[in-house]
Amino acid sequence: MNVARSSSATGTTGTAEPAGGYCGRFAPSPTGPLHFGSLLAAVGSYLEARTRGGRWLVRIEDLDPPREQPGATERILSDLDRFGFEWDGAVLRQSTRAADYDAALDRLRQLGLTLDCGCSRRQLAAMGRASHEQADELFHPAICPHPAAAGTGTVRLRVPDRVIEFDDRSLGPTRANVAHAVGPFVLRRRDGLHAYQLAVTVDDAEQGVTDVVRGADLLASTARQILLQEALGLPRFGYLHLPLAVNADGHKLSKSGDAPALDAAAPSVQLVAVLGALRQAPPTGLGRASAGEVWAWALGHWRPERFRSLMKIIPNVADTRTTGQEPVDDEQA
Repeated sequence: MNVARSSSATGTTGTAEPAGGYCGRFAPSPTGPLHFGSLLAAVGSYLEARTRGGRWLVRIEDLDPPREQPGATERILSDLDRFGFEWDGAVLRQSTRAADYDAALDRLRQLGLTLDCGCSRRQLAAMGRASHEQADELFHPAICPHPAAAGTGTVRLRVPDRVIEFDDRSLGPTRANVAHAVGPFVLRRRDGLHAYQLAVTVDDAEQGVTDVVRGADLLASTARQILLQEALGLPRFGYLHLPLAVNADGHKLSKSGDAPALDAAAPSVQLVAVLGALRQAPPTGLGRASAGEVWAWALGHWRPERFRSLMKIIPNVADTRTTGQEPVDDEQA
């Protein structure tokens, strides 16, 4: 399939950004097919970019080969195509970017901002202090209890004990202290694989991204990425975190969990379900229109302020993936 698609046919509304302005992105990992939560993130980032007169990029975050599902990248791109997304430029794959990540690591090491850690997950867990904000990373103390020789352990970023503040376009002013929440965090794993926090920071800057629109599950990563931006002399981005799609038990929909894959045969119904979940109040009958008509409506009615109070949503998409019937928007019920 063609992975470099022109967006010239896609209309935009709202106030355009200055020349060379807004650039957003969607960056799925190929650990499985896209699901409703993935679609919500893609729709939110796409509409925010297009209604602000900006570019929208697709990046495949294939940093972890052991977790990658064969054929997932091709299916993700095919699904995005069938749902009517039009991205700008070629798709970037993080698996081709190791040299750039190593260059960033070398720069941080030269600045004295890294530490080489020999701690195992079991040793960190046994310290009895789990991270209270970041479920993706165990807390590590400022001074490593099991230092490693350079090149033999995990590489971490030394973090200052100070509050990071940023404005989120959905959640408002946000504060976090990485030193208290997670401590020195992983940049490169012991097995040599680069960590998400480093790769995403380097790639967003390299690709000219100005604004990051993603799920609220990644809100806790933002302060870590801002610290990396500061350390590497990179610009700070704008942020908008979308409500997190969860199941009836309140757990995040995930590729590794029970989230059903998207049904590419019924894109309009699922796009309308996302718009309803984001409180955009799509009109009755829109799910029976073409995907192009759904996008045209969405581009003219995108209002991020409508989901400002939401942190989590339970998608109302049961029985809509194949029946063609529309979900009911909670605001209209």
